[in-house]
Amino acid sequence: WFVFPLQLIFEKEGVYLHTNAKRSNQDTTIPGFIRIVERVSKTVEVHIQINLNKDVFLTTQEGEGGEEDTNFDPGYEPDWAVISTVKKDRDHAPVKESGWAFSLPLSELYSLRRARFSLGRNFLVLTSRGGHPLPPLHFHRGGTRELLRALHRYIILDPSPVDGRLFLAYPNDSGEQSQAFDRLQLLDDGGSDLVTRFIHDPYATTFGGFSKVTNFFRAALRPPESPIHPRTVQDPSLPPQPDDEPGFELITCGVELGPRPDVTRGQPLDKWEEFLDPEGRVQNPERIKELVFRGGITPTLRKEAWKFLLGFYPWNSTRKERDDILRVKTDEYFRMKVQWKSISEEQEMRNSLLRGYRNLIERDVSRTDRHNTFFSGNDNPGLTLLHDVLMTYCMYNFDLGYVQGMSDLLAPLLFVTQNEVESFWCLTGFMELVHQNFEESQEAMKQQLLQLSILLKALDPELCDFLDSQDSGSLCFCFRWLLIWFKREFSFEDILTLWEVLWTRLPCENFHLLIACSILESQRGELIGSDHDFNTILKHINELTMKLDLQSVLRGAEAIYLQLIHCSCSHIAQNLICKQLISIVNSFILPPCLPDNACDKPYPLESAEKFIV
Repeated sequence: WFVFPLQLIFEKEGVYLHTNAKRSNQDTTIPGFIRIVERVSKTVEVHIQINLNKDVFLTTQEGEGGEEDTNFDPGYEPDWAVISTVKKDRDHAPVKESGWAFSLPLSELYSLRRARFSLGRNFLVLTSRGGHPLPPLHFHRGGTRELLRALHRYIILDPSPVDGRLFLAYPNDSGEQSQAFDRLQLLDDGGSDLVTRFIHDPYATTFGGFSKVTNFFRAALRPPESPIHPRTVQDPSLPPQPDDEPGFELITCGVELGPRPDVTRGQPLDKWEEFLDPEGRVQNPERIKELVFRGGITPTLRKEAWKFLLGFYPWNSTRKERDDILRVKTDEYFRMKVQWKSISEEQEMRNSLLRGYRNLIERDVSRTDRHNTFFSGNDNPGLTLLHDVLMTYCMYNFDLGYVQGMSDLLAPLLFVTQNEVESFWCLTGFMELVHQNFEESQEAMKQQLLQLSILLKALDPELCDFLDSQDSGSLCFCFRWLLIWFKREFSFEDILTLWEVLWTRLPCENFHLLIACSILESQRGELIGSDHDFNTILKHINELTMKLDLQSVLRGAEAIYLQLIHCSCSHIAQNLICKQLISIVNSFILPPCLPDNACDKPYPLESAEKFIV
């Protein structure tokens, strides 16, 4: 496996990979051992990057391989964390004689998550800096503490501010850390006693104070005059073991967000023609968006307004231009539809990707919103339209194709427009907003769950710590919420209102994260005040379906935003924390710091004041 001489630093047997074997003659566990080895000579392999003084590699070598390399038990509920996609055919690398074997340079280790399986055994999930997790390693005979102690000789493991069992890996090198600290300058006010430099990771930095083992910006922050002392090899401090943690503890993050205002909702948009000029151009679209955000849209206006909110029609288009757009888009739609309709059964047999898309679509269409009269019955034309639009979308975006959940997004569009062509182009506009949710890598979903965790940690640290104590700190039960924008959590009529509110992109890009926070906070009494564990928490969240009050949730979400925006614009030290929180809800990318005009939002704060009780 290795070409150069190695020095064995650590070895532990009784390490297993768990599979989801589907045949009786397959083992569900694969035994092996884990090693830490140190290279004696420097490597010439290009995939190895030497960022430390010595080449250190973490390797896992498995004794017996299995046939199915995609069936590892991920250690969490797959229904919540896995997107059903059609797998593209790939050229598979030949399996080595050793079966399951993989290695990871410590310089490429980004994080390590330590948790307990349902049987009480510890398991570890290692994630590389490229964002790729290795299969979970189950320690049937213990040994995780010893492994962490051995790793501590070469790297620093700092608890994540998001998950108490997640540890972020940093090089044990003072020079590299100093350079990382120098990259950012915040609170740079000369003689202030406030710390001014912190590590480059915006999550671990900004919210370092939210960790159990840190106070406000503890070890991640250093004053400019203080030398940075990395942990030494002899430092006995190690991340706490999950089984050593008693119950849940209140996190004191040291940040006061300020009061949260009470917010009222407005009336729905019920006039359209008065916003049009003589040629049919929409005047003051920002005012329309504000009204929609405040109260939604009257049902009779949705068919027209949605086509603007979803980009089918430009806001400044005339009636004549819209007629031309509709004609062109209709021709384009049916050209794409003919492409898949004209494929014979024999051709489809040789196109596994298209065949897979069709099978998924037919399965999902048969169970999408069947309680709605538009889709009820066996020979309902609404089902045919649902199927045809989704198949045509596969031709429009063949790289993404069809992913489970997209039928949930289309059904309300088809119901409102009552038109095949218009619903298709509205779907393409909707997918422009959420297409990353459906990508096979799931990176966008992981990032949103991380952002949600950070927000909740700041807004309600007690609730967040309770969830973490019950192995629910990852908020995996919110996966479906974010994937299809709460489609299955609210009634069909409520989801029409919720989506049009979100399509306005007011008051921020990621308002759906604040909606999730609002829902979770509304349930804190039910969760903390009861004897819940992971399974009962998941059951409770599932049973919220169709029981949530949309208007209350929207009021709570907007109140959270106003609380953050007023805090971030205040002249207090905490405003930097609030600005970081605002940066989360304003974009998918969390910047290291915000400019001075970060509070200059298109959201009309002045007009919002009258809705604050």
